[in-house]
Amino acid sequence: MKLLLTSGGVTNSTIREALVDLLGKPIAESTALCIPTAMYGHPSVGPGTRAWQFISGNSTNPMVDLGWKSVGVLELTALPSLDEERWVPLVRETDVLLVAGGDVLYLCHWMRQSGLADLLPSLTDTVWVGLSAGSMVMTPEVGEDFIQWRPPNGDESTLGLVDFSICPHLAPDGMPGNSMAEAEAWAAGISGPAYVMDDETAVTVVDGTVEVVSEGQWKHLPALAAQ
Repeated sequence: MKLLLTSGGVTNSTIREALVDLLGKPIAESTALCIPTAMYGHPSVGPGTRAWQFISGNSTNPMVDLGWKSVGVLELTALPSLDEERWVPLVRETDVLLVAGGDVLYLCHWMRQSGLADLLPSLTDTVWVGLSAGSMVMTPEVGEDFIQWRPPNGDESTLGLVDFSICPHLAPDGMPGNSMAEAEAWAAGISGPAYVMDDETAVTVVDGTVEVVSEGQWKHLPALAAQ
């Protein structure tokens, strides 16, 4: 799987060009499925109006509204009640998964419960475009600051498909988001390295190669043990 891990979506031409490179073809020739699941678990974004805004391409985070050949909805909470042949072929045939932000542990829980997490390693040509929690779910840990919901089994781990954590929504002091001081305090509780990034920044991961694509501000924080 090819990863485009964003803080705020496909917010500028640099991130959009990175997406096209990962797809290997124009957006207008690519099919997408959007995954709104994380939104339902976060008290600030769902359920309700903001979930509809994401699905319909009317949110402030450019994802669904980029001009795809087609866009469908993949709701992970529904998948355990369906036979796999109803949805697995659809996922395999889709070029990109557009994954909304919200609550990262809620998203991770339903990725595991639905079987999507187990399917990911076989999706070698699929592009995963994460927004905030949709990016953080691919990391090994998210830290206490980003936990609003906990799964019934108490498991606070995320998928660990990359070897770094992410602090999204970096913003100047006094502005909505996370200040650099807050991000560095968060990183002190993370066991591995991390990227702090604003909404004009993303990280691509292909075959283990990590690259930052940005028109904004970001910082790489090494693991404390390496400092």
